[in-house]
Amino acid sequence: MPQNHPTVGTDSIAAAAARLRDAAATGTPAAPVRDLIGRDDVETAYAVQERLTAERIEAGATVVGRKIGLTSAAVQQQLGVDQPDFGFLFDDMEYADGSVVPADAILQPRVEAEIAFVLGADLAEGPLDDAQVREAIDHAVAAIEICGSRVADWDISFGDTVADNASAGGYVLGAQRVPLTGFDPVAAEMAMTVDGETVSTGSGAACLGDPVNAVVWLARQARELGEPLRAGQVILSGALGPMRPVTPGAAVHATVTGLGTVSVTFSA
Repeated sequence: MPQNHPTVGTDSIAAAAARLRDAAATGTPAAPVRDLIGRDDVETAYAVQERLTAERIEAGATVVGRKIGLTSAAVQQQLGVDQPDFGFLFDDMEYADGSVVPADAILQPRVEAEIAFVLGADLAEGPLDDAQVREAIDHAVAAIEICGSRVADWDISFGDTVADNASAGGYVLGAQRVPLTGFDPVAAEMAMTVDGETVSTGSGAACLGDPVNAVVWLARQARELGEPLRAGQVILSGALGPMRPVTPGAAVHATVTGLGTVSVTFSA
């Protein structure tokens, strides 16, 4: 795991991690952790995330990829930041296309539709520029990210969501796999429905101008922090439209032009 150099004491980091850990274990959302680590102290927030990630790995979980968040200019403005964030994807977070997610599996679930990329090569050496990242991507696939927050009422600052693994909960990948030679992420149009009602629309351009730009940013951040992206990993590149809450029994369906569909249902 990366070694950060936080600007607050280790006691505060430990306390923030404990608050989020207990929320996950009990299924009861906790108060925000910004009283302990600040609203926008990037290094400290990632230090909390690092601690919780290490605990999950020690408990037997396997990292299978990353999720990128805050790729929308509007959301960045809302949280008062000028950069995306990222969290880790673990092997127990994936749900099959068309499957049912237990209603209590993810705290305060919200869904967003996006493009996922699966890497065919490591992104550990070299310039990590657009050309290298595109070459490393094996294929793109439509995805639904199920965001979840251990912070009560989604009352989050930048520090809260980063500490909480970028509010990661779960994800679903569609069946259609398309190489970048046959797909333009910028031009992709997305529509997501909940129980048959369209609740979110957007395009690839809404994700940092190009979803591949998000992967370039992540590749550089990951290498700088000592955990480069690896072949086979799944990268959720960021929402193409607004995130929406879901309730028990909800059926979610998303279409991304060029990538087909992806769906998931939440148990009643």
